Amino acid sequence: MKQGLFDIIENTALTDNVMKMVLAGDTSDITRPGQFINIKLDGLYLRRPISVCDRDGKTVTIIYKVVGRGTEQMREMQSGSLDVLTGLGNGYDTSVSGDKALLIGGGVGVPPLYMLAKELIAKGVQVSVILGFNTASEVFYEKEFEALGATVTVTTVDGTKGVKGFVTAAMENADYSYFYTCGPEPMLKAVYNASRTSGQFSFEERMGCGFGACMGCSCKTLYGNKRICKDGPVLVKEEIIWEK
Repeated sequence: MKQGLFDIIENTALTDNVMKMVLAGDTSDITRPGQFINIKLDGLYLRRPISVCDRDGKTVTIIYKVVGRGTEQMREMQSGSLDVLTGLGNGYDTSVSGDKALLIGGGVGVPPLYMLAKELIAKGVQVSVILGFNTASEVFYEKEFEALGATVTVTTVDGTKGVKGFVTAAMENADYSYFYTCGPEPMLKAVYNASRTSGQFSFEERMGCGFGACMGCSCKTLYGNKRICKDGPVLVKEEIIWEK
């Protein structure tokens, strides 16, 4: 984990309530797709954890949904600097993907899959992506995944774009040797039940500190309690215990 100041160089709208922000700073602690950063905002006690969409040696790209005071504050920022913790979370393990990887994202669970797709494709893995949204106006990053060389299927609950239904509707005929997923917990549980192979799940969880000190985001697993911020947010399929 590393703390530093990052300069805002882009903050643009992708949809009515989803924003893309590009920050310039030291990204050396971001080593795996699926990690997140934790942003300090003026007047707010808790930092805001946001998953990493992409990074290079000088910038990190995040995509966030405007849902409360913190993200409302972020939407208005067009310049300035932010105090950011980087290199948080374990991230996805790309060494176990097999030759055909299926990436499944729902809503703001989509962004961390972009960097993951980029790294898998660079390793020669055949990547298929399922992007799930409620309606056509909420769809983002479809063309960006296609530009990487991934095969992309969009699902919308109301059928206004792509396959009608949830992401599991597009999983039925998918050809894959391993999968990775990120999204709200009901979606993750449905993916778990529909999946035919092992895979990795990135959980979205409310966090206090974001680096394992407060124990506020602990969950039960087959191997004991784990902190989503420190030991996660990525858990493998075989260790997950779903709360009834």
